[in-house]
Amino acid sequence: MTPYRFIRQNRNPRTVLILICVYAVLIGLMILLDAVWWLIAALALTTLPALWDVVKDTSAGMELTDGTLHWHTGQRRGNVKLSEVDRFRFDTRWDFSVRVTATLKSGKRLRLPDESLPPHRQLEAVLHQAGFAVERHHFRVF
Repeated sequence: MTPYRFIRQNRNPRTVLILICVYAVLIGLMILLDAVWWLIAALALTTLPALWDVVKDTSAGMELTDGTLHWHTGQRRGNVKLSEVDRFRFDTRWDFSVRVTATLKSGKRLRLPDESLPPHRQLEAVLHQAGFAVERHHFRVF
């Protein structure tokens, strides 16, 4: 099996541009519409995790080697031995995001962090190439 590595830096032009646009809109609301400061502050609080990631330049990613699947996101890290994995399940949610769960041979399920995963079609191809069964489930309510 060929090793596979995916890393995403959180300080990227897209994130910085989105933060600039959000702050410009919030400042515009205060100046043009005379919005109350506490409402703008509450809205600005929702951007703090993204701002923190940009300032700290955190990264997220995964690595699939011969015997182990490693992942990291910020300070969190995890791994699972590939010999313990039975299959991978891809669930498409109602917001069109895809959640990936590793089902272990023991029956335990291990949800992989979304931010550490590559695009789902690319990941599915890598897992198929590595010989794993991949299940796809779309828009399940339960």
